[in-house]
Formats: sequence, structure tokens, C-alpha cells
Amino acid sequence: VQLQASGGGLVQAGGSLRLSCAASGRTFSRYGMGWFRQAPGKEREFVAAISQSSGGTTYADSVKGRFTISRDNAKNTVYLQMNSLKPEDTAVYYCAAAPSIAIMSTFGFWGQGTQVTVSS
Repeated sequence: VQLQASGGGLVQAGGSLRLSCAASGRTFSRYGMGWFRQAPGKEREFVAAISQSSGGTTYADSVKGRFTISRDNAKNTVYLQMNSLKPEDTAVYYCAAAPSIAIMSTFGFWGQGTQVTVSS
């Protein structure tokens, strides 16, 4: 599966952005989907994930209550709604696909990343 992330940009602290990740192919619904991010000088970290049927979601503690992951299998797209953004949310955000979101190491398909910058 090929992934294309979009929707990043520059926003003030407290603002919102919605990221999208479009997937190619007819197997999108077979994959759990996740969002990860990497800030300058830091390692990539998990942000959120959603199961194949949207029945299960999981979030990093740092974004719980502010970010919401969702998917539309008819549109082969996963979203990340980001509210109450903070400067520490500044990073390149990547979407990824995995057979099981319960096993982080199975995220084997990655998009190209989209930059999110939050100004204070």
C-alpha cells in the first residue's frame, strides 16, 4: 500500500489542523493505520493508531484529549484531527500502515511526511 500524507502547515498555539493520509490500492481496509511524528533532533514517536474497522483507537499520552484519529475506508483515507496545538507538537508527521496496531514493529508502510509547525 502506498501512502500520501497532507494537511500540515503553520498554526498558532491553541489552533487546529487536520491531517489526511490517502492510501492507494484496494487493501486499505485490511490495515490498521497510525500516525507518528519526528521533531528536529528527536527520534520518531508514536502519536495515534486506529484498527481496520475503526473499532479500536490508541493515543500517546501527550496527545490524548487533543487529537482524534479516524478513517474512511470508502475513501481509503485516515485522518488526524489536532486541536489545542502546542509548540511541542511541532514535527514532521507520518502516516503508516500495519497488519496489527497492537504490534508497533508491524508498521511497514510509510508515507512521506507532512510538516506541522506550531508557533507560540
